[in-house]
Parts: sequence; C-alpha cells; structure tokens
Amino acid sequence: MGFFSAIFGKKDNTKLIEAIRDGAFLVDVRSSSEFASGSVKGAANIPLDKIGSQTSKFKGKKSIVVFCQSGNRSNQAKSILEQKGIQNVINGGTWRSVTKCLE
Repeated sequence: MGFFSAIFGKKDNTKLIEAIRDGAFLVDVRSSSEFASGSVKGAANIPLDKIGSQTSKFKGKKSIVVFCQSGNRSNQAKSILEQKGIQNVINGGTWRSVTKCLE
C-alpha cells in the first residue's frame, strides 16, 4: 500500500466504473496539445477554458466523466458544469486512472 493510500485510504472508483460501463460521455479537459499526446480511448477533448461555452455538448447525457492530468482541472470543470445546471458530472481524476477503469 502506498504512503498516501495508507493515510487517506484507497479511492473507491465504483461510481466511476459504473458510469463508464453505462456509456458515460468521457471528456478530457486538458489542452489540445496534451490531448494529442495521449488520452482515454473514445474521449472528447474540451479544454477547461472552453467548458463554460460548450455546455450544449453536455445536455441530455446520462452521465459525464471529466478528467485531466492530475484531477485539478477536472475538479474545476465539474464545478463549472454544475454551476451551469449540469448535475450528472463525475470527476474521474487523471486520464490514466480513467483508462485503468476501462480495462
């Protein structure tokens, strides 16, 4: 068990895994250049600075998983979307952790 896992406990990805299995809309909120260097298979790229103006892309989605490099930008994206009235958003954290949930 890693140092942080020992202190904070292991993150429970059950909700994330269920959302992905149910066909969640996967959104990488990193920059276009970061996205081009690698991301989650099937994910859309909507950079954080464009999230607020792209809310029409999220309407009608059963669930939305946002992710980034560290989880910080995806947390901000989740907050922005919720402020815009979109409530079915899950912060997936890092793109690598979302990729592992797909395996």
